[in-house]
Amino acid sequence: MQSTGTPAATATNVVSKVYGPIGHIELDRPAKLNALTLQMLTELTRVLKLWAKDPAISLVLLTGRGERAFCAGGDIADFHRAVTTGAHQEFIDLLSMEFDLDYLVSTYPKPLITLAHGITMGGGVGLASHAPVRLVTQSATMGMPEAKIGYTPDVGGSHLLANTPGYFGEYFAMSAASFTGADAVYLGFADVIVNDTFAENILDELDEFVGLSAGEIISAIEVLHGAPESYALELSQGWVDHAFSADSPQEVLERLEKMVHPAAQQAAQLILANSPSSITSAFYTVRQARTEQDLRSALDRELRMAEHLMHLPDLAEGIRAQVIDKDRNPRWSPASISDVDQQALRSLAEGTEL
Repeated sequence: MQSTGTPAATATNVVSKVYGPIGHIELDRPAKLNALTLQMLTELTRVLKLWAKDPAISLVLLTGRGERAFCAGGDIADFHRAVTTGAHQEFIDLLSMEFDLDYLVSTYPKPLITLAHGITMGGGVGLASHAPVRLVTQSATMGMPEAKIGYTPDVGGSHLLANTPGYFGEYFAMSAASFTGADAVYLGFADVIVNDTFAENILDELDEFVGLSAGEIISAIEVLHGAPESYALELSQGWVDHAFSADSPQEVLERLEKMVHPAAQQAAQLILANSPSSITSAFYTVRQARTEQDLRSALDRELRMAEHLMHLPDLAEGIRAQVIDKDRNPRWSPASISDVDQQALRSLAEGTEL
């Protein structure tokens, strides 16, 4: 397919081209797994708003360049720099812009198709899983891994997690475990799993969908190019719901530790390796998101929680241990969930903090 427009400057690591009625945006930072920077967020917002008003464009496609990732999330190095140099407000402003972009994606007035492949984590989920048409490959790796670095699910992740079957939301938020693209439809993070041939040639396949609504496009792609989804997670629904339906993070751990199911024991180990403050935050943000069922409210809540956690020691320490020094041995403070101020984080999630 030949472009009828001039590509946007690649200095922003975002490439936008127009092919007749189709606009194509590519994240172009493959060496960094398309991790999002301020410049990328700014350009994505600019192009999406411009094309939303352009009557010549009927359909928009968002993909990531490179075989390894659609988008691994935000740039963790920038995050660490902000929390260790006192630039907290600067990074909160960046997060606010990112969250507004995610909301723009969710309310886009035209069929906006996202294709998640490879690593799709954190901020990548924010772009891929709120769109009107959400495609994913079977081999994609998705998740909200924030509790591993002393942070909390954001970019609307708490809203998505709250809408998973049963209490899988609390499980994935607290454990920071990942799941495959084959599980994404079951969990509500995607609409259709597509075969590899279609994914590799998606731009050449979109002409026949021009003029259709988002719902019609989803149905057509599922029939013509869909791949089997997995229901393997259903086998874990029983023990997950029993443990994670508890009223507090401490009770979740207590229930897990009493269970003999090997997967439950593994879940407990994953959770205990994460920041106690983060797993507490994750639990209450997902729980509150379930009661409200509103993406904008979830994003606002996540921003409040982010601003709080940025001033705690765990975020800088988690990034150091997982990303910078890579010793995988974070020293959390507090080190035990029993020492976390549960009421403070719960009130923050509920918006009732003093």
